[in-house]
Amino acid sequence: MITKTLTPQTLAGMIDHTFLKPFGAPQDIEKLCDEARRYSFAMVAVNPAEVTTCVRLLAGSPVRVGAAIGFPLGQNTSAVKAFETRDAIQNGAGEIDMVINLRALQAGDTTLLRKEIVDMVQACRPARVICKVILETCYLTDPQKRLVCQMAVETGADFVKTSTGFGPAGATVEDVRLMRTVVGPQMGVKAAGGVRNLSIALEMIEAGATRIGTSASVSIVEKLRARRGMTVVRVSRSAQP
Repeated sequence: MITKTLTPQTLAGMIDHTFLKPFGAPQDIEKLCDEARRYSFAMVAVNPAEVTTCVRLLAGSPVRVGAAIGFPLGQNTSAVKAFETRDAIQNGAGEIDMVINLRALQAGDTTLLRKEIVDMVQACRPARVICKVILETCYLTDPQKRLVCQMAVETGADFVKTSTGFGPAGATVEDVRLMRTVVGPQMGVKAAGGVRNLSIALEMIEAGATRIGTSASVSIVEKLRARRGMTVVRVSRSAQP
């Protein structure tokens, strides 16, 4: 099993440390970035308005700043999503997580869906910014999930991601397995939404997740550290999925 030899520092490097609430004090973002720096999480996932602040707080750290685009409903126009993506990159975002237009998918408008993914990839690729396609799996049928995953592969996205965490349900082991089967071994799969403890995080990794999106990051890593009797060590990482 993959997780049998997983170390706390390796797990930390797979976590997107998240604060996407619509409310909170500046201290919440400061705490988020301080924890991300200390634990060497892969990135902090924030709303676009917080990108500039997080870039400043994480200066000199390998932790990337991730912007949530079209969040959480995905119902912006493709032009707005494209602008929001470019603006976040200009402000220093190193990763982009974009919610697809679910209603377009459900209506069979794959042209619109493909366009917004292509727009994201074309903005991210030249800037060497990692891009993720958020499915919000709880609203989709298995054929729809497969369709979006295949489209993500064809358009050159870096990751497919299960959920925003704002829907009625989040990541499931079954969805992670399905997504991994479609995208193959080379593409990233991110499990997000409801990953609140170490047990769930490990289940998602065993199912094929290479990233975990959670606001319970510190607790999860500390639980593994206690289990392993090891110390979390800050490490450098490349900007690859």
